[in-house]
Amino acid sequence: MEEKCVKLIFALSRSAKVTWGLGHEALKTIYTGGMLPLMLYGAPVWKNVLNKSNYKAKINRIQRHINLRIARAYRTVSNEALCVINGITTIHITIYEIGRVYVITQGIGTQYDRDMELENWTHLATHIKTIEGEEESLHPIPAYTDGSKSDLGVGAGVVIFLDKNIMKTMQYRLNERCSNNQAEQMAILKALECIQNMELD
Repeated sequence: MEEKCVKLIFALSRSAKVTWGLGHEALKTIYTGGMLPLMLYGAPVWKNVLNKSNYKAKINRIQRHINLRIARAYRTVSNEALCVINGITTIHITIYEIGRVYVITQGIGTQYDRDMELENWTHLATHIKTIEGEEESLHPIPAYTDGSKSDLGVGAGVVIFLDKNIMKTMQYRLNERCSNNQAEQMAILKALECIQNMELD
């Protein structure tokens, strides 16, 4: 595999010089459509060899050769930087992804969602446990929070009760770029901080 890729790279180098020849897009198409399938052939079987640094360096070196020609960059540029410039995933990550897809589709190891016959479906009633509790709250300090976003702005509010009486109210105005969800989280955070300080006093 390495020998075939190197031969192809050197063949392309005759038509991909720094100032003339095949362009960026053409070389990238040749890489993704021609070289990458060659490099990834049988990857799920041999992917574990990448745990050894010498094999990982060898396949990275192959990708680096074509990356240099696609980017038309200096040899001092790292392969990771070349991958970013060219919009290409680092080869060892691609190999890992292919290995995981193979494991999932073949039903090996951890089970993931996949096509299954109806009679083999797990009934939801066996997984959902209903807990019945008392209506009365077990928390000694009830707090109510709310976050809202409208044309007028973004805000959050907190009301804290003690012995069924309003003990504290808090209002906050957030930056207009904040979302409704962020306002809700802010209200919850401020309520928890206030309750914590009350309990410590």
